[in-house]
Amino acid sequence: MAKQPRLAAGRARALGLPTRGTTNPNRLRRVDRWMVGNAAVREALGPGALVVDLGYGATPVTTVEMAARLRAVRPDLCMVGLELDQERVAAAEHAADPPLLTFRRGGFELAGLRPALVRAFNVLRQYSEADASQAWDGLRGRLAPGGLLVEGTCDEIGRRCCWVLLDESGPLTFTIACKPSDIATPSDVAERLPKALIHRNVPGERVHDLLTALDDCWATAAPYAPFGPRARWVETCRLLAGRGWPVLDDRRRWRLGEITLPWSAVAPAG
Repeated sequence: MAKQPRLAAGRARALGLPTRGTTNPNRLRRVDRWMVGNAAVREALGPGALVVDLGYGATPVTTVEMAARLRAVRPDLCMVGLELDQERVAAAEHAADPPLLTFRRGGFELAGLRPALVRAFNVLRQYSEADASQAWDGLRGRLAPGGLLVEGTCDEIGRRCCWVLLDESGPLTFTIACKPSDIATPSDVAERLPKALIHRNVPGERVHDLLTALDDCWATAAPYAPFGPRARWVETCRLLAGRGWPVLDDRRRWRLGEITLPWSAVAPAG
């Protein structure tokens, strides 16, 4: 039988393990910007949509930022920040604006909520791959009909990020987002791969093939370096698509340091 994730202490029995709580203003700006521009996310955010930011950390700043950015799409959405640590919940109360923005104690059980969208960033790195997969399953099963989960990882200041978009049926897409001037090669983002992929960056796995191909395209795009790292990244993405990789986005997103592919392009081989 698969090992069950531990329950945090307390009578609410919030599911999961406490995170380090590290957070910084604008740390999650890249994933927020992507969500605002993503057609599937926009469709999921119907009138009065309920959105959950799972594991917001020691301060509520990234939850507040997420709510403000998503309101460009859905002004009447209700945002709930969830944390296992009751002290963090109490510390966030100054930022609450009920009923549009609230903070509650909760974990993978989502405090009994059925949200249209969940962002879970930097919350699964401490789990095993098997437990992270089980957390995916649990979160997907608690989404509202048509709901979406965005799960990923980023560095401390949000310049290197990777995430997966999932619905109730499973993972849909994989996105890399970075500040091109902050990388020597695209594979520098490997240490920020989500838990489902981070141990799969080895020969014979699709995500390794992707990063290897990106690095090769980056090298080929070196003549674009005088025009700046962003121009080189755009050319790298164009070259990757030209090699037959099923790139889902276009130049408009590439200019933001992003690239998105179907999950099938990186899914673990076994």
